[in-house]
Amino acid sequence: MTGSKKNLDLTVEQKRQAIDSEHDRIPIYRQCELLGLSRSSAYYHPQGETEYNEQLMKRMDEQYIKTPFYGIDKIVEWLGRQGHFVNHKRVRRLMRQMGLEAVYPRRKRGLSVPDKDHKIYPYLLKGVLIIRPDQVWSADITYIRMYRGWLYLVAVMDGFSRYVLGWDVSTTLESDFCLEVLKQSLHSGTPEIFNTDQGSQFTSIGFTGILRGAGVQISMDGKGRVFDNIFIERLWRSVKVEEVYLRDYQTVSEARYYLGRYFELYNHERLHQALDYRTPAEVYGVAVGTPVALRAPSVPTALTYGDEFTLNPSVFCLDNG
Repeated sequence: MTGSKKNLDLTVEQKRQAIDSEHDRIPIYRQCELLGLSRSSAYYHPQGETEYNEQLMKRMDEQYIKTPFYGIDKIVEWLGRQGHFVNHKRVRRLMRQMGLEAVYPRRKRGLSVPDKDHKIYPYLLKGVLIIRPDQVWSADITYIRMYRGWLYLVAVMDGFSRYVLGWDVSTTLESDFCLEVLKQSLHSGTPEIFNTDQGSQFTSIGFTGILRGAGVQISMDGKGRVFDNIFIERLWRSVKVEEVYLRDYQTVSEARYYLGRYFELYNHERLHQALDYRTPAEVYGVAVGTPVALRAPSVPTALTYGDEFTLNPSVFCLDNG
């Protein structure tokens, strides 16, 4: 060895593909030095690649609703059967970008990234039976596809009635839009317990400070607990299958308009099997007209928080809302 840089007989594109942005020992700048590639070239993504990634993300998002138990390996194989021959690294990166993860116990990653400087609160819902409105609220963030690009949707839901108390969309994952939705939701009432995952948006001082100031107990999903927030996970599947996949939103304002119409329908018109074929608004007690008695659904123990579940299609029945 002479110590001089090896002259690799590779094109710029081949060198770019050789960069491993998730390598835990060799930083990107050092990989660029070893490959003889400028850092600007490493970070450049041609428009064609961006468009192709968006196509892949749309396909992956739809397939995830059908088979949420598919991990990276199965998604790679499934894409190959559709004529999209991509490697594991690309699929892993895109799934993380969308916040998708196979439904089996493992560390949660994706849209909700923990912040080591934020306080993590214990999970308070193990074995808890939800028997009344405003007993437990939940919040979560999901990926929403558009014709070009994507948005992030946050919602706050009452666990007993499935009533969506507040929601909003954002082009970034900054915590501001989550704070506004929380404030909006608290105009409807005050929960005893508020449950989220451990994402930085929900562990921020601003978010937890509002909850503590309202006298709310804070609960956070445990690592590797994929069913701790099962009700709002079902909401995401309903939103995507019944609204998002039927359209290609052209703009943010168009997405906000149609999602607003859907949540109005979801709350006030959509009948839920798990609620004895009543609407969330009827069960929560805000329906227009004669108030409906606030009684528990006929099978209130069907999805007690903290229970273990067998992976079968009934777990993800969209009819249960």
